[in-house]
Amino acid sequence: MKIYTKTGDDGNTGLQGNFRISKSHPRIIAYGTVDEANAALGIILTNSLDEDIVQILTEIQNELFVVGADLSNPNMNDVKNRISLDMIEKLERHIDKFESELPSLTNFILPGGALPAAQIHFVRTIVRRAETQTVQLSEKDEINSNCIKYLNRLSDLLFVIGRLINKRTNHEDIPWKI
Repeated sequence: MKIYTKTGDDGNTGLQGNFRISKSHPRIIAYGTVDEANAALGIILTNSLDEDIVQILTEIQNELFVVGADLSNPNMNDVKNRISLDMIEKLERHIDKFESELPSLTNFILPGGALPAAQIHFVRTIVRRAETQTVQLSEKDEINSNCIKYLNRLSDLLFVIGRLINKRTNHEDIPWKI
């Protein structure tokens, strides 16, 4: 199978169910940003990380493929490859577990610290953008609302993982100062 099909040369692309839409459609922009977040997680995984973090980030990469598949399928009657409440609740359990290792926040913190923590914070901003674009898509087309919830919770988890990496590598949270 060739990697190029030439079917997108006119500025359109295919969705599940043999639909064709413009590559500038909010649906394509939303799942393209999800793909960008997934690729950025791949960069983070080239770092030396604790095994529990590697496992969770790899799991998230797989789930981001489900988010992309979900967003690329406009047929809401087709229930395969959809984000579920179980997936969101699993992210919440990871947040709760990791937060138990961290001191409480008393102020805003700056993204940074150890390189992988800074990279995690960068991915968090990509996920926030994907969430915003998914909300914009939901204002135009019907989507699985769990996609928005998943992306929201994922950005929270990435924030906590960034703090956790800093704690485990003896980097303090950098407080925001004005």
